[in-house]
Amino acid sequence: MKLQKELTAASSVPLVLSILSEGDSYGYAIIQRVKELSGGEIEWTDGMLYPVLHWLEDHDMVRSKWVDSPTGRKRKYYHLKTEGKQALRQQQEQWTLVNNVLNQLWSPSHA
Repeated sequence: MKLQKELTAASSVPLVLSILSEGDSYGYAIIQRVKELSGGEIEWTDGMLYPVLHWLEDHDMVRSKWVDSPTGRKRKYYHLKTEGKQALRQQQEQWTLVNNVLNQLWSPSHA
């Protein structure tokens, strides 16, 4: 199943914030974590992820730093800031509300 573009866009910020709440990470690892968590159903591209990471940086929710990897290449790691943790809590509340409403509407007793 391929998620609609709008749902992918709407869920990208809370997903990235949630993954970064697990610890610092870099782009490719974030993409792989989303794929792993979704059982391979959600596959992001660099072109989708990096604008989100840049937006989060511009809005002071994450900070980044370049780190040498074991292979010798530099990787840009992203770290969740206090503002990002606050935004994640807000996102969790909003998504929980939407999920609860949809679950009620889609429950067998409602149909």
